[in-house]
Amino acid sequence: MPHEGSSHEARADTPTPHRAHGLNSTVEILRCPVCAGPLSVDATSLRCPAAHSFDIARQGYVSLLDGRSGALRADTAAMVAARARVHDAGFFGAVVDSVARRAAEFASGLARPVILDAGAGGGHYLRAAVDAGAAAGGVERSSVAGIGIDLSKYCARAIARGPHSLAAIVADVWRGLPVVDDAVSVVLSVFAPRNAPEFARVLAPDGALIIVSPGPDHLAELIEPMGMLRVDSAKSARLHAALDDGFELVDESPLRYTASVDAATVGDLVAMGPSAFHSEEADIRSRADAFAGTGRVPVTVSVVMTTCRPARGRHPGQRRTDS
Repeated sequence: MPHEGSSHEARADTPTPHRAHGLNSTVEILRCPVCAGPLSVDATSLRCPAAHSFDIARQGYVSLLDGRSGALRADTAAMVAARARVHDAGFFGAVVDSVARRAAEFASGLARPVILDAGAGGGHYLRAAVDAGAAAGGVERSSVAGIGIDLSKYCARAIARGPHSLAAIVADVWRGLPVVDDAVSVVLSVFAPRNAPEFARVLAPDGALIIVSPGPDHLAELIEPMGMLRVDSAKSARLHAALDDGFELVDESPLRYTASVDAATVGDLVAMGPSAFHSEEADIRSRADAFAGTGRVPVTVSVVMTTCRPARGRHPGQRRTDS
């Protein structure tokens, strides 16, 4: 939370330059969530000219919440751990690779590409996109800036402690992104909340928005036996309606495949997502064991990757208000 006019003394948990490097290299495109002023970084905090100050956690992330986020649920430590295990098992590997390749198409060739993942989770898609952008452009990885934003401090911790120097920020996508106008090359929104007006505001005129949303049969085999939430049939229509003002559709690419998983991964697929808010961990594991037993079961991955660009003729700085 912000502190006005606060002072900071050196302390044992002060982030090292390595830990805060992602913030050091992106601070020029961040802005104060309270007054929208520019931010500067020192050893312990981000600070704006109006004396709003935001402490850098010892794990290397910063919270830029403005105090208005209300009662929205953020991912728990258990959810973040379950998601990490699912990614480590390679379940979403083809989705990660597709997102990374698409992001690289728009990031390569730019002098200083900036990739922002809004609702970044543990940063798996962001890391892959930054790596792919650097490889496609034939530049050092440090030449591509990566910013991961999530409402969960546990997600931010995972982003900050990863192998790359990513800026890890706790913020509420619905309350606005703490990023200056027209500064981002690629915005990623993977299974995450979508604030289209804010995405339009922060994207450069030649930037791109890449959205990954679940298809109607995503994880279909798990819905009934695991008591998971169904994909809303109106989800696609709402997405297109939200993007109509401010974006032009480039293309939509469906991706569908079946993976063979064991009971532990079945449980993690439930425990990593919103269904976990409605079930006890023990119940999830019991259901997973009953469903998969000691063998493996097929589970469908079905997603749609939607790529958009800011609408032509958009006047820089002219944006819709947050709805």
